[in-house]
Amino acid sequence: VKEQILGRKGERNMPTIQAGDLKNGTTFEYDGNVFRVTEFQHVKPGKGPAFFRTKLRNVMTKALIEKTFNPAEKVETVEIEQKEMQYLYTDGDLYYLMDNNTYEQMGLTKEQMGDALDFIQENMNVTIVLYKGKVIEVIPPTFVELVVEYTEPGFSGNTATTSGKPARMENGLEISVPLFIEIGEKLKIDTRTKKYVERVKN
Repeated sequence: VKEQILGRKGERNMPTIQAGDLKNGTTFEYDGNVFRVTEFQHVKPGKGPAFFRTKLRNVMTKALIEKTFNPAEKVETVEIEQKEMQYLYTDGDLYYLMDNNTYEQMGLTKEQMGDALDFIQENMNVTIVLYKGKVIEVIPPTFVELVVEYTEPGFSGNTATTSGKPARMENGLEISVPLFIEIGEKLKIDTRTKKYVERVKN
């Protein structure tokens, strides 16, 4: 699967897109790096022209930067490739995944796996994002279900979700959960925010 991503306007004769078409999740090339938009905000000050304020994550280094664009600014589109792959196993320092279409296997490093390691489980399908043939990101499913390995005892009568306590999940991930959550319960977690969504009923 190939999709259009945004790139810095340069000498290449590529289609352009206005900065106003940016949105959360958009990936684009800028100054030789590849970024993904994590926050996008349209700002209209009392005086002066409107502009777009963004937070961008470098998908190579994982560094987060802030950048503003003016509405008239244009950037070039380029292509990235996405593959659906299944996580198989870990051998030493490599994490092996299989292409669901060709059945070819690929070994990725911890750095290439990135934040997906917080959620990866055997036989889980993930999306591999490639740019110029190089893996730049591994995207887990939007939601995963994990069992609480440890959390402090709460109050069974407290159902408020505004108060929270730390909990360690079965894979070592630590998140904040409501006070009524107990050890052994299975929780639905949003992988984009690493936040508790709800209890999973058996």
